[in-house]
Amino acid sequence: MNSIRAKWGALTPKQKRTIKRSIGIVLGATAGFTYYATVGCASGGCPITSNPWISTGWGALIGLTATY
Repeated sequence: MNSIRAKWGALTPKQKRTIKRSIGIVLGATAGFTYYATVGCASGGCPITSNPWISTGWGALIGLTATY
């Protein structure tokens, strides 16, 4: 655990920000796809949840926005 803290402390603020935003994007995209897979819209009438690419993209965008 100390080695992780040491490595994190050695990073520049820009690198830390990039890592945090990347984690937010990955978590958001995962949540978006999970929402599509579990709730989704089978009829195709829902523009966001009827397509896995769109729901994953929106999830990634929300995950990125949450890191600001």
